[in-house]
Amino acid sequence: MATPPPGPISPDDLTIVPANQASWADLSAVFGTVDPGRCNCQRYKTRGWFEHSFLCRTCGHFTNQKCQRKECSPRTEYPRLQGLPTVWRGRQGEDKKDDSVWSVTCIVVRKGYRKRGLSYALAAATIPYAKANGARALEAYAMRTQPGKEITWGELHVGAVQAYADAGFREVSSPSVRRVVMRVDF
Repeated sequence: MATPPPGPISPDDLTIVPANQASWADLSAVFGTVDPGRCNCQRYKTRGWFEHSFLCRTCGHFTNQKCQRKECSPRTEYPRLQGLPTVWRGRQGEDKKDDSVWSVTCIVVRKGYRKRGLSYALAAATIPYAKANGARALEAYAMRTQPGKEITWGELHVGAVQAYADAGFREVSSPSVRRVVMRVDF
């Protein structure tokens, strides 16, 4: 597929499907094959410490297997989220083992399509999908951006606060200067 002309892309011009309904060829086109193609690494689903380069060499296959098995995204499916202070700081009493709370850990936009508003449509699409599949709530661990200050794509893979806010998520905690936990309850 050729890159469309520059400028914003209207949500009406998009067809968004869950990763487990996309072909592996389409997913590969989104993730790419070289840096930052490592973004398909499922590091939040791993337990313990793994060398980053090992993860990046093997997780394309791991992601393919997850998509083929049609796994959903309850927060409990992401063991690494359980120990991250940036997820839990300021949220005493939250049950980490509540599998009715789902997580958006990453928003990936294909190279050539970035900075065109697609992350807003992707953030919005997570809500009806999670709700229709039994989630009680949906969380995202967004990056706070500042006007005039560029954040590298590798840091912004979690999505910007504004994209989630526009989709209907609300801020539930701000565990660091740049990280914000956003949430929508159903």
